[in-house]
Amino acid sequence: MVEELVAAALAAGAAGVVYVLAAAKVVKQYERGVVFRLGRLRDRVRGPGFTMIVPMVDRLHKVNMQIVTMPVPAQEGITRDNVTVRVDAVVYFRVVDAADALVTVEDYRFAVSQMAQTSLRSIIGKSELDDLLSNREKLNQGLELMIDSPALGWGVSVDRVEIKDVSLPETMKRSMARQAEADRERRARVINADAELQASKKLTEAAHQMEDAPAALQLRLLQTVMAVAAEKNSTLVLPIPVELLRFLERGAQAPSQSLTSSGSAPAGKAVAVPEPPETATSVPGDEAELPPKALEGLDGLPELDLPLPQAQPVPPEAPGERGLDGHDVEGQRSPDGQG
Repeated sequence: MVEELVAAALAAGAAGVVYVLAAAKVVKQYERGVVFRLGRLRDRVRGPGFTMIVPMVDRLHKVNMQIVTMPVPAQEGITRDNVTVRVDAVVYFRVVDAADALVTVEDYRFAVSQMAQTSLRSIIGKSELDDLLSNREKLNQGLELMIDSPALGWGVSVDRVEIKDVSLPETMKRSMARQAEADRERRARVINADAELQASKKLTEAAHQMEDAPAALQLRLLQTVMAVAAEKNSTLVLPIPVELLRFLERGAQAPSQSLTSSGSAPAGKAVAVPEPPETATSVPGDEAELPPKALEGLDGLPELDLPLPQAQPVPPEAPGERGLDGHDVEGQRSPDGQG
């Protein structure tokens, strides 16, 4: 009888130990326990530490309350200015209500992932390329708001959303590179022109200063010669003062001015020289007559007392050189050998 009581006590103790082991649960610090009793949600959410449930009646579900880092797959879309881009992002979220995260949505991780992809596509279509590249902070805030609004009903809070990378077509990359290069070249030219303007002002001031002190120009010339001859080179510099060139120029202008003052024709002006009259020759028996039209308009001219050229007589032809008909008979002979 005693043995039976001892055996029953041992069996009850073993059953109690098994019950306790089945009922005892430990919830970690970053977790929360949600208890379902016979399929119904218990109001009290078990906190971290040791807790007890009714075996075979209660079911404990542990929910992780840590921040989850979930990458969003790259989404390809067309921006508002018709540029095809490929954008990927990262979402940081955590569970704030363990009961809603289990009851409201089947899989809150998958739901947040799909919502992030949809919101990212919507942001791409509403934004321009410049905003995606330079104004990401504003886009991140808009994307976070779009994902966080429905996620609050699931017991999930979105802490931060970051656009990680924006992939562009190669043609667009080359166009942007050319634009940036042209912009930098424009700024370089503006800076160079500004420097030239400042240098010209300083040189003007230096020229006025050297004009007051002529020795400064000579010292500056010597400094230039020293700078050129400082290194070992085969260049020979022979400076010629500007005053020497001006002296030579004045020396070359002096003879021309003396010739002008002595009565000679000034340089650059043409002097009309009268042509000598042509010698008139007359042939005996021939009289040179001018046509009537040539004599018109000569009545009003003054008479010129010019010596007229003497007519030179033409010597007569030797007899026997021409025939009666005027043909040359030189060299003609009679058949008997007489002229």
